[in-house]
Amino acid sequence: MTPTTTSRRTTRRLPFVAAAGAAALALTACSGSSAGGEPGSGETVDPDEQITLRLDWWGNDDRAQRYNEAIELFEEEYPNIEVQANFTSWDDYWTARNTEAAGSSLPDVLQMDDAYLSQYGNRHQLLDLTPYLGGELDVTGMPDQLVDNGRVGDGLYAIPQGTTTLAMFYNPATIEEIGVEPPTADMSWSDYVTWLEQAAEAGADHDPALYGSADFTGTFWFFVQYMIQQGNDVFTDDGELAFTEEDVQGWLDLTAEARTNQQVFPAARAAQLEPLSGFAANETASEFSWNNFLAAYLADSGADRLEMLPIPMIEGSSDRGMFQRSMLLSAAETTEHPAAAAALINFITNSPEVGAIFGTSRGVPATESARSELDLDGVDAQMVEYADSVEEDLTAVMPTLPEGFGTLESAWLRLGESLGYGEITEEEFIEQWFAEASSALS
Repeated sequence: MTPTTTSRRTTRRLPFVAAAGAAALALTACSGSSAGGEPGSGETVDPDEQITLRLDWWGNDDRAQRYNEAIELFEEEYPNIEVQANFTSWDDYWTARNTEAAGSSLPDVLQMDDAYLSQYGNRHQLLDLTPYLGGELDVTGMPDQLVDNGRVGDGLYAIPQGTTTLAMFYNPATIEEIGVEPPTADMSWSDYVTWLEQAAEAGADHDPALYGSADFTGTFWFFVQYMIQQGNDVFTDDGELAFTEEDVQGWLDLTAEARTNQQVFPAARAAQLEPLSGFAANETASEFSWNNFLAAYLADSGADRLEMLPIPMIEGSSDRGMFQRSMLLSAAETTEHPAAAAALINFITNSPEVGAIFGTSRGVPATESARSELDLDGVDAQMVEYADSVEEDLTAVMPTLPEGFGTLESAWLRLGESLGYGEITEEEFIEQWFAEASSALS
C-alpha cells in the first residue's frame, strides 16, 4: 500500500536478477497486446515458448525477499517463463513508472496503487484483464466488491492482493521505558496530539532521544479519512474536490501549535533518518500507517512487538468511519506476453504457498486459496486480530479516486514537508496545494 508518512525507502534491486535493460524496454514498447473482450476469450500460455517477464514493485528488503520466494515458485510451475524483478522506494517507483508510461515501456507486471489506477487505466496504459478471467486468471475466491476495486470504467485493470486499513502504531516497550501511559482506542485527534506532546517531553532524555511522531497532517490519506469521519464527501462524481480550503485549514490547525516544537514533530531529524521513518528507526513514539506495514516496521525496527490501535475519532463522535484499501497487481497494455502476465498475477494472487510467503505483509490475502495456508502466528495472527477488532469501525467505503489523485497526494506530502520545516505557512500550503489540485484534476 501507499506509504503514509514522510519516510522513503532506498532504491534497491534484487541481487540475483538483472534489471530489464533498454533493449527489453524497446521490445515492450513495440508490442501490441489485445485489449477488451469477454471473460475467457484471452489466449493461454504456450508451454513451449521461452518467455521473459519483468515485474516491478515498491517496498523494502522484507517485501523483496517475499517476492523472491514467490518468483522462484512461479518459475518452477512455469519453467519456460523467466521473471526479471526490480523494486524501489515509493517515490522513485512512480517517477520511473510515469517515465515508462510516456514511452510505452511499462513493466509486464507491476504493483499498482489505487491512487494511480484511474490515471493509468483511463489512459489505456494497462492491460484489460477481463479476457483472461476463467482462463489464466481466477478471481472466484474473491468477493465481487473486492474485484471491483481493480475496475476503471468497463475494464478490469488490476487484481487486489490484500485488504488493509489505517492503524496507530506504537512500541509498548519504548513507551514503558519513558514512563508514560500508552495511547488508547478512545482518543480523539486532539487527545492524540496531547499524548504525543507528553511522550516527546518524557522521551527527550531517552537514549536515543524519543520524539513524538511524523506530523500526520502532512499525509493526504489521513485528511481523506478525517473528512469521511465527518460524513463529508472527498470527491464529486465528476472527479472534482468536494471539500473546501476551510476544511483543510481545520485539519492543519490540529497540529499547528505542536508543529512549532521539533521534539514533537521532528521534521529535521526525520530527514536525517531516511530511508527509515522515525518510528521504524525507534525514534518516535507513534506513527499512523496502513496495518500491513506491521511486518516491515518489525523488520526495520528490530522490536519484539508493536501494537496497533484504531485511528482517533472526531471529538464527541463514536463513529470512526474507517475504510479498507487494496494493494493491486496490473499488467502493461504493451506487454508482448499478456497471457503469461495474467498467469503471473494469478499465481501471486491465488497460490496457497505464495499466500503463506507474504502472510499479511500486503494486507489480509484477498482470496480464499491464498489464505488457506496462512500460519496464523506472530505478525499474521496480530494482523487478523486487528482486522477483527476494527470490523465494526469499517462503516465507510473508500472514495472513488479521480485521475490525478497521485499528483494530489504527492503535492500534499511535499508541501507538508515544507510546512514542517517552517518554509511555508499554513495559508501558503493551502493556496499552493489547491492550485496544484486544480491543474491536476483538470
